[in-house]
Amino acid sequence: MHTQRRNLSALGALSPRVGLSALAVTGLLATAACGTESGSGSGSGGKESGASSVGTRQDTGLTGTQWNVDSVTADGKTQAAPAGAHVEFGRDGKVGGNYGCNHFGATAEIDGDTITIGDDTVKTKMACTDDGTMSFESKLGGLISDSTIKADVNGDKLTLTNEDGYTVKLTAEKQSDLYGTKWNVTGTVKTDAKGDAKGDTKDGTDDGTKGGSAVALPSEAEGKVHLTFDEKGTVRGELGCNKVTAKATVGDGTITLGAPGTTRKMCSDSLMDTERSLLALFDGTVKYTLKGSNLTLTSENGAGLEAVAAK
Repeated sequence: MHTQRRNLSALGALSPRVGLSALAVTGLLATAACGTESGSGSGSGGKESGASSVGTRQDTGLTGTQWNVDSVTADGKTQAAPAGAHVEFGRDGKVGGNYGCNHFGATAEIDGDTITIGDDTVKTKMACTDDGTMSFESKLGGLISDSTIKADVNGDKLTLTNEDGYTVKLTAEKQSDLYGTKWNVTGTVKTDAKGDAKGDTKDGTDDGTKGGSAVALPSEAEGKVHLTFDEKGTVRGELGCNKVTAKATVGDGTITLGAPGTTRKMCSDSLMDTERSLLALFDGTVKYTLKGSNLTLTSENGAGLEAVAAK
C-alpha cells in the first residue's frame, strides 16, 4: 500500500484562524466556519471588515477567503491544479492551505498588493500517487514559501506573481452546504493502538493535543468513498467497499451518528481497513468543521476523516 502516515501536530503552532491544526480539527484550515453550514450559493469570499486591501479592482477580500488554486505557470509551462489545492490568508499574519497533497502553513505579511511569506513553512509529509500531484506541489510550494509575491484580486479571481514571473491563478471558494452535498472522503485520521491521538511538537515532545495520524486513502479507494447528509436526519454513502446508512442528528458543531447499517461485501485488505476506520466514527457524536468545500469529522479520541465537496 502506497500510503504514508503523517503527524500534523507541528502545524498546531500556527494560529487556529488560519494555521493548520492537527487533523483532529481537520488538517484543513480551521477557520470561523467551524460547525456551521450556509444556504446554497452563499459565498465565503465576501470582503471582511478590516481585511487587507489588494489592488484597486478588489471586490473580494484577500484575507478570510479560501482561494482554490486553478493553475501554476512556471518557466512558460502551465499545470492545472489537483482537486483540493487551496490557499487562505489570515488577518493574523498567517497563510495556510493545501498544495494538492500536503497541508502547509507559514507566516505572511501583507502590505498593499505585496505579500511577504516567511521561511518558516511547515507542512505534512504524505506522498500522493496521482499523476502530476507531487510535481504540482513542488511548483506551488516553491512559489508560496520564503518569497515576495504580488497579489491582484479581481472579483472572485486572484493572481499571485513572484519575482521570477511565476504565476498562480486562484478562484474564491463558495460555501458548500452540509446537506445534499456529496462529500468525497480524501483521508482518514487514526489513533494509536491505545486510542491515543496526541501529537508531537516539532522537537518530538508530546504537545498534549489530539492530533492523530492522517492516512491518505489507498489508491483503489480514491473516488469511491463518500457520504451525503440530508435534512431528514440521515447519512448515506459508500465506504470504499460497502454502502452505509445511519441516522445523523446535526447539532451546534456536532453530528450524532447512529449505528451504521451496511451491505456485507468483502474487499481487499486496504479497502476493508479504510472501511473499519470510517465505521469507528458511527454510533457516537463527532465534531464537524465546514469551511468552503472542505468538511472534517472528528471523534472524541481524535480519529476522523476529511472530505471535499464533489464538483
